[in-house]
Amino acid sequence: MKKTLILGGYGNFGRRIAADLGRLESCLIYIAGRNLNRAQQCCDQLNLSGLKANYQPVALDINRPELTRQLTQLELDLCIHTSGPFQGQDHRVAKACIEAGSHYLDLADDRRFVCDINQLDDAAIRGGVVVVSGVSTVPGLSSVVIDRLLAQFSTLDKIDYSILPANQAEIGDATLRGVLSYAGQPFTTFRSGRYSQTFGWANLRTKHFGETLGQRWLADLDIPDLELFPQRYPELKNLSFQAGQELPLLHLTLYGFAQLRRLSLLPNLAGLTPLFQRIAACFKSFGSDLGGMSIALSGKDLDGKPTKVTWTLIAPDGIGPQIPTLPAIILARRIINQALTTPGAQPCLGLFSLEEFDQLAGPMGIYHQTEVTGG
Repeated sequence: MKKTLILGGYGNFGRRIAADLGRLESCLIYIAGRNLNRAQQCCDQLNLSGLKANYQPVALDINRPELTRQLTQLELDLCIHTSGPFQGQDHRVAKACIEAGSHYLDLADDRRFVCDINQLDDAAIRGGVVVVSGVSTVPGLSSVVIDRLLAQFSTLDKIDYSILPANQAEIGDATLRGVLSYAGQPFTTFRSGRYSQTFGWANLRTKHFGETLGQRWLADLDIPDLELFPQRYPELKNLSFQAGQELPLLHLTLYGFAQLRRLSLLPNLAGLTPLFQRIAACFKSFGSDLGGMSIALSGKDLDGKPTKVTWTLIAPDGIGPQIPTLPAIILARRIINQALTTPGAQPCLGLFSLEEFDQLAGPMGIYHQTEVTGG
């Protein structure tokens, strides 16, 4: 029987992953977190849902010194770390998994957390385990899409992409806290072939994303891709990532708070997560349930002519929050089925195919389209 532990398994992302992996044969899935009662309730619900896996609760706190001992005693095949926000976390869970002989995946989107995971490469190789960080929308899915579109280019100059959440879609505290932690904070982005400084929720602009998604407000946000992609795509000269609230009022409100933080008139905005959740709840009936993602590549085509290829993903019915879980589900299935066995620690860059993503996303109603234009 394959044993998988999902850290934060009763949270928004963890529960979704647990339900999907429960379709596999001969699996024991531990739902783990600090609150044993919530873990037990989640297991009870999943065990009654007709899935094939057996679910068991585990009380586990990643900040306790007995973490490695607990993981070792469970004799795990795989640990999936979904317990964000990852901003400010270290790699203690991944290190404990290596010592316990367990493969490890996480859904981190924090730049330092994901980019520094390769520091554990030698230890993971010695331990014979797979360690992958950022198994989520970024850089997991974004790298897969860009790798696919690259076949249409002889030279790649610019990547400009955005994540566009639906206002009516559910957003967890950890996700919101992570976004707020960047607002007004300095970080580097890649422009004109070199790194330059920007700030979280700076460079305010609007952009039209087609008839379905319409016009959205955008602002800068820090992600691992801003450091990983200039290394992965050496010819790249400009890299821009932005995100935005669907409702202009909420987007501009956050922009205003970010400016106050930038001027040191407010502390880190992550501490205001409960306030922003209450504000968002007041406007939940407005906007739409349509979320999406857009990745635009510019450069020269195979004939040397200027070209732009834009990939747009549409997530209807508020299903957008499922997207970050799909890369983790793909790699977890591979590990459980022993199709991913090469040991080592790395960010999630090009580790699955777009077809694998579509096999999970398609039945949910998630779809994407590609447009090619000149210059």
